[in-house]
Amino acid sequence: MESSYIHSLRTRIAHDLLLMPGVGALVRDPAGRFLVQLRAEDGEWSLPGGAVEPGETPAQAIRREVLEETGLRVEPVRVAAVLGGEHFRNTYLNGDTVEYCVILFECRVLGGALSTADPETQRLEWYHPEEMPLLSPSMPREVFQSTPEAFFQA
Repeated sequence: MESSYIHSLRTRIAHDLLLMPGVGALVRDPAGRFLVQLRAEDGEWSLPGGAVEPGETPAQAIRREVLEETGLRVEPVRVAAVLGGEHFRNTYLNGDTVEYCVILFECRVLGGALSTADPETQRLEWYHPEEMPLLSPSMPREVFQSTPEAFFQA
């Protein structure tokens, strides 16, 4: 869903390239599997996440995005990677072009219940790194190699 901030920018720049700060979540279950989301808009798999809104810190953005898209309350544990460049450019179905600079957080689940109630989420699944579907944008394999203990610290 487009924020009022992005909508106001789009009224001025139309579909032109917009560089945006974004966040992504590495969320693990006790079996060491990662949570991935099948996006309703384009039918592609991705990590939960999205854009950082004006006035919002990246940590606040990852908490909000994961809650909206998955129903889970999370706490960012550490920054796993900062990714960007042309590889993170996307042209949406409506023609809007965006290039994200993504802060990828390892997150610990604090509560909530897994839910696909958000219109952006078609399906949620847990995958071991070696079984992971092709993600959009694709993530370096190294981000899935961290120690699982980091996700479950008290």
